[in-house]
Amino acid sequence: MNFEDLIKANKQNIKNIIRMITKQDNEDVEQEVYIKLWKNSEKYEERGSLKSWVNTIAKNASKDYLKSAVVKNEQNCTADEDVLVNIRDRKKSPEDAIMTTERQKRIIDAVEKLKPKFREVIMMCEIYGYTYEEASVKLNCPIGTIKSRIFNAKKELAAVLCDLM
Repeated sequence: MNFEDLIKANKQNIKNIIRMITKQDNEDVEQEVYIKLWKNSEKYEERGSLKSWVNTIAKNASKDYLKSAVVKNEQNCTADEDVLVNIRDRKKSPEDAIMTTERQKRIIDAVEKLKPKFREVIMMCEIYGYTYEEASVKLNCPIGTIKSRIFNAKKELAAVLCDLM
């Protein structure tokens, strides 16, 4: 088995497997795969395809990396900047409270001014959490009609509330 040909034929596939499992391009894992292929090339028996053997080694190396102490240590360590960004100010200023209240009033007014058939589906699906199917049964109309009414209602609301978006 020519090792260079093996790497050339499977290089992109190995990178793709590593990226899929680790969610990043990782040259260390890639090197680990090549080392394992090289060390175990004499042990390979042609029972299955060579590509599936290479894929299995890439998958296992990627999984081992995720289990490793390096990854766990990186996940547990956070930079001071990360901590500061993740701390939220839970107190609302009086201005924020007034803005939120005003915003809510505007949205409620806009929904109340919708045509009754639009208001009805918006309330059911967006406020009360009905699925389109449930609203269709409840209102005794086709699901396409429900979807159309929601689309048109949202279009009207977007036009009226465009400065809030």
